[in-house]
Amino acid sequence: MDERAFGLWGMQWAEAVTFADLSTHIHPADRDRVQAAFTATRSVPGPYEIDFRIMVGDDIRWISARGQAAELDAPEAPMFGIFLDVTGRKQAEEGNELLAGEMSHRVKNLLAIATGLTQITSRSAESVEEMTGQLTRRLISLGRAHDLVRPLPGEQGKAALLGDLMAVLLSPYEDTGAFSGRIRVAVPRMGVGEATATTLAMVVHELATNSVKHGALSASTGSLDVSGRTEDGEVHVTWAETGGPELKREPEMAGFGSRMIQRSVASQLAGSLTYDWQSSGLVATLVMRQDRMGR
Repeated sequence: MDERAFGLWGMQWAEAVTFADLSTHIHPADRDRVQAAFTATRSVPGPYEIDFRIMVGDDIRWISARGQAAELDAPEAPMFGIFLDVTGRKQAEEGNELLAGEMSHRVKNLLAIATGLTQITSRSAESVEEMTGQLTRRLISLGRAHDLVRPLPGEQGKAALLGDLMAVLLSPYEDTGAFSGRIRVAVPRMGVGEATATTLAMVVHELATNSVKHGALSASTGSLDVSGRTEDGEVHVTWAETGGPELKREPEMAGFGSRMIQRSVASQLAGSLTYDWQSSGLVATLVMRQDRMGR
């Protein structure tokens, strides 16, 4: 190993280095795999290549080890190879995978929402023409709400009032016929910045999608109350559903979208999102730091 390799591994210079020395720096989740690959190079001649993680202090780096194993007739001959720092590439790949997963989840959610809105509209419409008009207006409202999650170029940087934001996000789910008024919003008057609006839109979309599929918004008798209050520098928003179908079991909230929203709420708003599955319906509580709301 040369001086650059020692620096890459975060090790002090030494005249000789064993595989055991290097293993202490390999990530525990990769150590057995790298050990097996290293052993294999002693019995399988030719080129080798393996990617793995190492720990350097509090940092985790990705290393790509590439080289040439010794021939079978010279098992004690040295192995030759290089270490490449591929951390940037791996992070980019992980970011692309996360983005692809988010896109897939959002598309599935939008399809589920469109199906739910069709069912909601069919309950109050008295003709095909009326249903077409109502459904079109709902889908347009859904598009307006989606713009809050991913603003168009030139539309970024616009703030909104919390109540207006909630009204826009929930407008696609409100009935205009006999069941109108089943969604009620009463939150403190305060401005929210673009980043906060995006996170809140993700939260509302996720909760609304679940409600359209299994909760209060899936039933003609269901209603939704969104209320809020401020306390000790925090904003508490409560999402309370009633009148929906009886829950056979508590729904699983550990999917991709739920995990991403929990991370967004924690990192962007220094807050939390909790679920309470009551007999009357879901009560979700979103807690955010008030000084983060303007971002």
